[in-house]
Amino acid sequence: MKNDTLQKLLKDEGISIDENTAKRLAAFADLLHEWNRIHNLTGARTLADIYKNIADSLYPLAFVSFPKTLLDVGTGAGFPGLMLAIAMPNIEVMLAEPLKKRASFLKYAAIDLGLCNVAVEAKRVEQIAHEPFGLISSRAVTNTKLLLDLTQKVRDKKTAYLLYKGSRVFEEVQEVQHQLSYDIVQKNQRNYLYIKGCK
Repeated sequence: MKNDTLQKLLKDEGISIDENTAKRLAAFADLLHEWNRIHNLTGARTLADIYKNIADSLYPLAFVSFPKTLLDVGTGAGFPGLMLAIAMPNIEVMLAEPLKKRASFLKYAAIDLGLCNVAVEAKRVEQIAHEPFGLISSRAVTNTKLLLDLTQKVRDKKTAYLLYKGSRVFEEVQEVQHQLSYDIVQKNQRNYLYIKGCK
């Protein structure tokens, strides 16, 4: 079964989820694989590629303290925001995705998977009006300094950030490290930048 394959991959990566979550993640993978053939939502063309993206999205479950509200900036085809929403149904998750076809897919997926904790905003993050979020996540959207600037209206001093970065993360944090308390966790080719608060 597909969810067994996915669950084994996640277990091998040190990610622990229950069977119901594994089923939802596998159902999401099938849905994205189907939509992607027509709508070109992501570069992940095969189910194996989608599974790798799911594992990449969920790895921070091992080291991040998740608050009650999460904003994912530039969710794209669902990574990481929708994956985190599936894994943590008790957290309120807002997905900010300005590209209409991707936002439409995210809305459909949330309904199809029965996710009551997800809201999708087809807007750029700077257009969102909302009280400060507990955590703001983003994968490969823009550099760290610009993302901090763009999200000023939806954060406060307690807001943490979880940013999925490549090798340039070390250059990026040099620009802003004087105002941040952060950790960088490395896994495979990924650097997870976990900012615990901004001054």
